Amino acid sequence: MTARAPFQEVVELIKESGGSALAECFQCGTCSATCPWRDYISFLPRKMFQEARLGLTGFESDAIWRCVTCNKCVQRCPRGVPIIELMRALRRSVIGMGIAEAPAALSGALRNLSAARNPMGEAGENRNAWAENLGVKAFDEATEYLLFPCCYTAFDPAMKNIGLSTARVLSAAGVDFGILEGISCCGESARKSGDEELFMQLASGNIQLFKDSGVRRIVVNSPHCYHTLVNEYPELDGSFEIIHTSQLMARLVDQGRLLLPAAITGKITYHDPCYLGRHNDIYDEPRRLIAASGAELVEMEPAGTDSLCCGGGGGRIWMETPRSERFCEERLKQAAATGADTLVTACPYCLSNFRDTALNLSLSENFSVIDISELIARAL
Repeated sequence: MTARAPFQEVVELIKESGGSALAECFQCGTCSATCPWRDYISFLPRKMFQEARLGLTGFESDAIWRCVTCNKCVQRCPRGVPIIELMRALRRSVIGMGIAEAPAALSGALRNLSAARNPMGEAGENRNAWAENLGVKAFDEATEYLLFPCCYTAFDPAMKNIGLSTARVLSAAGVDFGILEGISCCGESARKSGDEELFMQLASGNIQLFKDSGVRRIVVNSPHCYHTLVNEYPELDGSFEIIHTSQLMARLVDQGRLLLPAAITGKITYHDPCYLGRHNDIYDEPRRLIAASGAELVEMEPAGTDSLCCGGGGGRIWMETPRSERFCEERLKQAAATGADTLVTACPYCLSNFRDTALNLSLSENFSVIDISELIARAL
């Protein structure tokens, strides 16, 4: 512990930041035994919660920033303690009260979110540049779906093919969709990192823009955007119909509107993103799409509710993680062990982590990592 504060002051601070559920934890240690960090470093959520309850939290400790919010511990907690909310409360105590600073890389992303409304710090007017020359129309109140690509998809050149593939697939199925100027980041990284005020600013701005533009239905490609818009925007009177690209594409296949004549050959394995699976119980649709593409699905272990996190949640996608501590390296080994030649996922964070880490592994030259939208675009 490098920073201490008087008992009552710290306890009240954490409670005011949303950590009142600390009292519900009875120190069984299930969270620590479940956490993916257990195989890499000594990171004990149980210990952190006990220290917080006693007012002994080390606010400058990097342990506060370790949680990837994968939700595995929440699912297994015998008391139903909202562990992610507690982690967020600890971070809010740091960020909101100015007690200490977030890690440098994360602080940079938060500054970018504040100044440019996206974590990359890119000019907002370039948000829809990925769609140039695609014929994607501007959204108006008569348009059925607003296409809301996440910041990674919109600004990172390595991720732009997700947007291109999504637009191609939706157009092939005759979906009425458009894009909107003036959109900000959904704010999920700000909230998970503890900057509640910044989240409120970003979310409120988007909600007002959606309402003013007549938005009713929104298609998102990021599970993190999906979770935020479905579960958190309603807190701010922002209730819209939200659908992930994998859900919409599966629905279009079922309806006979999306035909996939170019059957994909080979074996594919699928990685369940935490915020699509454990957080929002979307497991079936991506697998149905893989089957519809003609490919053979071979499941890796663990999968479904036990899927190993890629390590990008909870704001950690913007932080530096040493190779020896990357969950995604183990996950890639699990994928390769299936004999599949392609790893498919449905989250830009997962895709980025896997692709970056794959460069350091001795994988087959034919092994590739792609988004579910890219797979379906290839099958058109």
